Amino acid sequence: MRQLRTEQGISLVDLAKETGISVSYLNEIEKGKKHPKADKIMDLAKALGVSYDWLVSLQLNPALSPLADLLKSDLFSNLPWEVFGIEPGDLLDVIMHTPSQMSAFISTMIEIARNYDIGVENFYYAVLRSYQEMHKNYFEDIENQVVKCIEVNPLLAFESLSSEHLKHILIDNYHYQIEEKSFSSYPELRSLRSILIPEKKPRLLINQELSETQKMFTLGRELGYQFMKLKDRAYTSSWVKIDSFAQLLNNFKASYFSGALLIPQESMLTDLREFMKLGEWQPDKLIELTHKYKASPEMFAQRLTNLIPKFFGLNQLFFLRFNHHRNTDEFELDKELHLAGLYNPHGNMIREDYCRRWVSLNILKDLAQIQAQNPSNKVICQAQRSQYYDSGNEFLCISLARAITPTPDTNTSVTLGFLVTSEFKKQVKFWNDAKILVRKVGVTCQRCGAMECRERTAQPTIFNHTQKTQKIQASLEKLLANYKF
Repeated sequence: MRQLRTEQGISLVDLAKETGISVSYLNEIEKGKKHPKADKIMDLAKALGVSYDWLVSLQLNPALSPLADLLKSDLFSNLPWEVFGIEPGDLLDVIMHTPSQMSAFISTMIEIARNYDIGVENFYYAVLRSYQEMHKNYFEDIENQVVKCIEVNPLLAFESLSSEHLKHILIDNYHYQIEEKSFSSYPELRSLRSILIPEKKPRLLINQELSETQKMFTLGRELGYQFMKLKDRAYTSSWVKIDSFAQLLNNFKASYFSGALLIPQESMLTDLREFMKLGEWQPDKLIELTHKYKASPEMFAQRLTNLIPKFFGLNQLFFLRFNHHRNTDEFELDKELHLAGLYNPHGNMIREDYCRRWVSLNILKDLAQIQAQNPSNKVICQAQRSQYYDSGNEFLCISLARAITPTPDTNTSVTLGFLVTSEFKKQVKFWNDAKILVRKVGVTCQRCGAMECRERTAQPTIFNHTQKTQKIQASLEKLLANYKF
């Protein structure tokens, strides 16, 4: 209707006079807030010179087809717009004020997504990261839910909390059936940590190859789903298929709950204050903390991203998780979080070679060498002050690495990078310890101008193109300056 009215130069006032429908009601129709009955549609069709069937057709003209596809898509209906303070009706209003321009914009975004192989799931992950970053990755409502859960389940207050305690709570309170099972009969499922079969009595299958830490996190997440009454969910521990953004968001909430349950806030804050006061870098102390809380390196690092920005004010940080298949030189960045800005590195550079000077990658190489001599599930910890060529930023990067269970021959590293500021230096006393390696680093080999770099794995194609463009621009400015009077 808006499309026709705009094309014919008919104002809402003119259309109201022609149809006898009020201007306000017509405006509501165009915003998608009112759905007129058949008699009013007939009046509108007559006034706009089209048939009734044309006006109720789902087809827009070809120029607006990307807009129609978006409005009919799961992406539009699944995203929790209210989380970002946006009403779907208001969004439609913005879209419909400039439909042709918005359609061209959406078409451009789709083309970019295709070129970079970005699917709906990638988009959902990006939205989730934005949601976390909006809240500095600290969610007081979930923290409070954990406190309430402990109050009604005395077993959770035990210092020696174990997977057996969590099993008892799920079985007694939520009627779970829990089986530790080998997935060896299904090789494709070996990397999954758990599978939930949603019967009247939920049946939870836990991969028997999991460590005690992994079992506790898995059971804690199930408790989070149940205690917070999160219904829309996936039934596998790793994503096989994301059906909706709600599933991804609820998985995050349940995982946050588990991390906050297993690493209590007040206890962890006390330990963090003591660690940050150390006058020298002591990686063993950090590893000891992971053992104290029976936490995997990732769970531990994720918990730090919850607490450090909130309680220490150090919110200029990033979190990265890399996977590395042993005996290869390939590294996959499969999880990231950037608070207070998108710092390098980030996962948009999937077709480029990440800088081989990063501690995130070198710790994985070192771990593989250790495992070649003595196979184990040992956790190692390293730190590095990374000074970026391109931005001049300096980050203190702390990495933890270990083998991934139950995925064979694969290691993972998690890294927290803190922007080195005056406030950071005040709070983290060991930041300039001589034992911490200081390195100049790039982002990717393709973007880096460090020609002497021995670790380079690809030519600086993007850097060279940028340099060439800048030289052309400088020459143009010089030429034009010669013609000024």
